[in-house]
Amino acid sequence: MTDTVLCINAGSSSLKFKLFEALADGGLSVSIEGQLGGIGVKPHLKATDGAARSLADRQLSPAEAPDTGAAVPMLLQWLRDQLNGVMPVVIGHRVVFGGTRYAAPVRIDDAVLAELRALVPMMPLHLPPELAPIEAIRARLPDLPQVAVFDTGFHRGHDEVFERLPLPDAYYREGLRRYGYHGISYEYIAQRLPAAAPDIADGRVVVAHLGNGCSMAALVGGRSVETTMSFSALDGLTMGTRPGRLDPGVVLYLFQVKGMSAKAVEDLLYKESGLKGLSGISNDVRALLESEDARAKIALDYFSLSCARAVAELATVMGGIDGLVFTAGVGEHAAPIRGAIGARLAWLGLEIDAAANARHGPRISAAQSRIACYVIPTNEELMMARHALALVRSRA
Repeated sequence: MTDTVLCINAGSSSLKFKLFEALADGGLSVSIEGQLGGIGVKPHLKATDGAARSLADRQLSPAEAPDTGAAVPMLLQWLRDQLNGVMPVVIGHRVVFGGTRYAAPVRIDDAVLAELRALVPMMPLHLPPELAPIEAIRARLPDLPQVAVFDTGFHRGHDEVFERLPLPDAYYREGLRRYGYHGISYEYIAQRLPAAAPDIADGRVVVAHLGNGCSMAALVGGRSVETTMSFSALDGLTMGTRPGRLDPGVVLYLFQVKGMSAKAVEDLLYKESGLKGLSGISNDVRALLESEDARAKIALDYFSLSCARAVAELATVMGGIDGLVFTAGVGEHAAPIRGAIGARLAWLGLEIDAAANARHGPRISAAQSRIACYVIPTNEELMMARHALALVRSRA
């Protein structure tokens, strides 16, 4: 029987999942992927097989999936039925935050779970829905191995000056520092560079992970040395609904003058800012590119400027730049956005080939460009599956 690995990426109201089969040559192949969305309101299960043929597309009652923890047993039973009663050998979970303790993937036991629960005050929006499926599976299938793969892990080991926040030392010692996120994506790109972009793989590369959430990382020789996200996933680049870099005085103003509650400010910063707030139209780059509204143009101009500034800052950290890689939804598919960012970086010697950019690469820089520029699709689930399977096999 072929080993299978299930990867789960849990959100507040959704469970994205992907099942991989272990191949004889050591590789992994997708056999099932899908999403259980609208949990607690209008749950909807949608899934396809490895050839993109539909396996499920059905509405569920709220009682069947009232929350992520309760939805997991139903999802596992559905997967068990698809696999003729066989369960995966391991389940890998994307856990956004590992604190100062966890960098490498770890097999989850009671002690690990307790330590992750203790981190919830530092990451209150993300960790609870990510831990809920883990706890639900442990309660029902305690012998099924589960592995946490941390989004912060790839950035661990930065020089202390890049980890620091400009606050008194005591705060740094208690864990208030710059962690960085999207690390699973960056690790995958770092592993792909030797084959996909060998001319820059060992050099100074900025990787731009541009989706609804956005960040950039500076890689030197494939290792992360700096990134734009900080203590939380709010900092750095302007994003779909998050502001990115923001004067902290604005937050004080919202509290002290506007009289907003902590929850109202949280909702503003996480759900109503960024491209959505700037445009008043949408957080979806596709909708903004199609819009003739002047606010859409302002939002996209702001976004490209935010990205170009970040590339320049990361180049300063590295002492130069040899390559720029675009990845994730916007980075991989929005040619106008890549072109706008490239135009703002012409002073650095970046020249985008318009035809190659329209084809989405893989190389989109002109032959004479001093900076090589690529589009490389990311695959966070594959990275998670590799880690989870390697860890459970090493333990075996």
